[in-house]
Amino acid sequence: MNHTGKQHKRPLPFYTVEAAAGGDTGALHAILKHYEGYILALSVVRLYDEYGTPHMFIDEALRRELELRLITKTVGFRFRAA
Repeated sequence: MNHTGKQHKRPLPFYTVEAAAGGDTGALHAILKHYEGYILALSVVRLYDEYGTPHMFIDEALRRELELRLITKTVGFRFRAA
């Protein structure tokens, strides 16, 4: 871990993204696993009880929507020559 307490993941290899764009389910799973923590962080919802105490929850519908969007964009990704 670095000095801010955040872990840095290595970038996904090009061949993993390329395979996922081609529909490889194993590669898609690897991409979902890579972004799992980020998706969970985006899915956190703060709700308050009758006393005003905040409670944090994972919005499962939002989490699944984000995963679905990631899958859709990955499979539909087209590479361009530079």
